[in-house]
Amino acid sequence: MMLQTKKQLSIFISLLLLIACTVLVVAQSKTNKKDLEKKKEQLLREIDDTNKQLKLNAKNKNATKSQLESLTRKLKARQALINTINTQLTELDGAITQSNGEIIVLQQKMEALKKQYAAMIVYAHKNQNNYQRMMFVFSSNDFNQAYKRIKYMQQYSSFRKQQAATITHTQVALNNKVTDLEAQKVEKSKLKSGQEDQKKTLAQEQSQQELYLKNLSVQETVLRKQLANKQAQKKKLENAIEAAIKKEIEAAKKKAANEGKKNVTKENAIAITLTPEAQKLSNNFSGNRGTLPWPVEQGTITEKFGAHAHPTLKGVVVKNDGVDITTNNQAGVRTIFTGQVTAVISLPGSNNAVIVRHGEYLTVYANLETVAVSKGEQLTTRQKIGVAGNDSETGKGMINLQIWKGFEKLNPQLWLAKK
Repeated sequence: MMLQTKKQLSIFISLLLLIACTVLVVAQSKTNKKDLEKKKEQLLREIDDTNKQLKLNAKNKNATKSQLESLTRKLKARQALINTINTQLTELDGAITQSNGEIIVLQQKMEALKKQYAAMIVYAHKNQNNYQRMMFVFSSNDFNQAYKRIKYMQQYSSFRKQQAATITHTQVALNNKVTDLEAQKVEKSKLKSGQEDQKKTLAQEQSQQELYLKNLSVQETVLRKQLANKQAQKKKLENAIEAAIKKEIEAAKKKAANEGKKNVTKENAIAITLTPEAQKLSNNFSGNRGTLPWPVEQGTITEKFGAHAHPTLKGVVVKNDGVDITTNNQAGVRTIFTGQVTAVISLPGSNNAVIVRHGEYLTVYANLETVAVSKGEQLTTRQKIGVAGNDSETGKGMINLQIWKGFEKLNPQLWLAKK
């Protein structure tokens, strides 16, 4: 009997360790699964938005370049989606392996419990006669031994009942785990099917991309000329913005000198001369990094920030001081944060631009067809400042959003709220 109790204790401890490990693994698995599902939904939304953009571009005969850029973005999102599904399958394989291991342990536990219980039943059957139990007690050497034998028979009966209950609970746990395993296998089958569909679609889109590249290679000379004109316009805008910022910094340095402040540089001139209210505004703008509203109600980033290879022209690097956001025709453009208009820029051969200051930070809204604000005007978040101009390549509305801190150019995509 003592040996059986030790065996049961060993099995019980093993089960506790298994449960503890399982709870930890399941908790981590649920967290990973939730994150992966969220990422997958985001990628599917991105692919859907790009599909809509491609359908719109298809109506424009001169939109091949934009179609290629949109398709390239979709290919990247599609590949990221396939990678995410791969990760989900890996996580699921781990969960299935874990479930199989738990089922084996539970089956072993059930087998051991049933053997122990069978032995107990046999023993109980042999000693079920009341006379035998009484003789077992009365044959004791003294009262203490008799008392211990009575307690032993009571505990043995209680232990047998507990053993039966443990068998029932273990069987339920085993059945549940088998059900979970079957559900995991069904989920894996669906994921693999979805992954195959995505791979087929990716192959079709890659073929389409090659076709666009062939068409664009014929137009390379025209494209290079268009790119040169576009970059020249961007350079004029950049110079105009820097001139406006330089003018503000010079005014700030002059103000700081009049106030007797020392060690004033172009990097800290604005910060040193900020009023408490302006400093608070600056801090609030900085604190909202990643949650700022978009400058248009509906839009997609069609050219990212910084220097990057041209999507079609080999050896050509394009530079963007902000992000290009494609939107609807005649879409209203709004400020992304409370601030003051410090400049309205109008350049020959280009549309308008508005600069809004938010303490140390500036936001620039370029390629505006019309402007609805004036210099010095105080603006609130989401207040309309103008109407988006058209993109000659797509025929759609497009604006360029920039964020500056002094002369430092920041990536607006990191500041806007994620869709």
